[in-house]
Amino acid sequence: MAEVAREQARQAEKEIRAGAWRGPLHGIPIGLKDLVDTAGILTTAGSRLYAKRVPADSARVWQLMEKAGAVLLGKQNLHEFAYGGSSMISAYGPVRNPWHSQAIAGGSSGGSAAAVALGMGYAAIGTDTAGSIREPSALCGVVGLKPTFNRVSVDGIVPLSKSLDHVGPITRSVVDAAAVLDAISEVAPASEGNAPGVSLVDSIRQGSSKTLRVGVPREYFFTELGSDVEQAVEQALRVVSRLVAEVREVSLHPDGDRTLQAVESYEFHARSMTESPELYEAETLRRLRTGENISPEKRAAAAAALRAARIEILQVFEKHDLLVTPTTPRAAPMIAPLQADPDQLRPAEIMLLRNTRPFNVWGLPAISVPCGSTSSGLPIGLQIVGARWREDLVLRLAYAYEQATDWHRRVPALATQFTSN
Repeated sequence: MAEVAREQARQAEKEIRAGAWRGPLHGIPIGLKDLVDTAGILTTAGSRLYAKRVPADSARVWQLMEKAGAVLLGKQNLHEFAYGGSSMISAYGPVRNPWHSQAIAGGSSGGSAAAVALGMGYAAIGTDTAGSIREPSALCGVVGLKPTFNRVSVDGIVPLSKSLDHVGPITRSVVDAAAVLDAISEVAPASEGNAPGVSLVDSIRQGSSKTLRVGVPREYFFTELGSDVEQAVEQALRVVSRLVAEVREVSLHPDGDRTLQAVESYEFHARSMTESPELYEAETLRRLRTGENISPEKRAAAAAALRAARIEILQVFEKHDLLVTPTTPRAAPMIAPLQADPDQLRPAEIMLLRNTRPFNVWGLPAISVPCGSTSSGLPIGLQIVGARWREDLVLRLAYAYEQATDWHRRVPALATQFTSN
């Protein structure tokens, strides 16, 4: 992509010099998770199955980024077909954490989060089915925003589960995330905090967090925390309490059923798994086959439960504007022990995704922002969640917290070496 990126940059420079500035992303370098289709450019989903796959058309999200004038630096590694939270399973090998090369970067958008943390571009576009934007962003010390379900089109993106897939930005600051979402967002009711003609960037800078009511769901989301995570998040909540009108506990009861994801993932891959099973990584094949024998009745019941859950969760926001949780219960684990004992990989991923997955089920906008680090220097993330379409409030508190702390200013030592070279 090097020459293509240079040509796009030269074209952007000509347009800007001629007074044809397209907006804040014009000429800005970004990366794409390698399951976002790009016309004429290899899109592999991290799999040998798609090793030579060159789409004829670009995904809608990249069409909008191109319209905004963004420059594509390249495609980024991921957990094969997005089916995992570690980015250890990929045709290209594991993604490594920029803060500690022996630790995972998270997943499935691991390459995107790692690249942003290293300064390899202003932003990246990732996808999120159970936490795949927010979890790697937390583990790599950057900002990851999952918008409301269907706010950003998934057309032209290799799916994992169509009922749960979301698309959104990974950036180094909250304002950057807002700027990218402004460019790629197409569906947002004006009646829900989306004033016509007002960008999310303007909204968060002009609004105040002082009127916000924050709920803290300790009962589920604060269990099994690592000591460093618990300490960092409690300190973050003390900061949040000074920024908002009210902080109080709220009770939430997420449903851990994964039937819909399993069956939808299997359906997409059924033919390829039959014809070319050897082109899948063994662990990906095992996970996909968990959806093989799910009956139509069980699938229909899971779909109905999802619809009901997305209606029921709205009651929480009658008394609260936002929810705040740890993004992940633990910081990034090391790669070697998980490679030595593969049976521990899936449980480790499920633990890392336990706080993010419910908000895919509920379809709510959620962001992860850096809020601390472990004693060994690995990043910790804070998750802020809002009602459907209220990205403006999510971003408002995230921005206020970011400005009140210095965690977003930290960069891995490797980033300094990378940019200096």
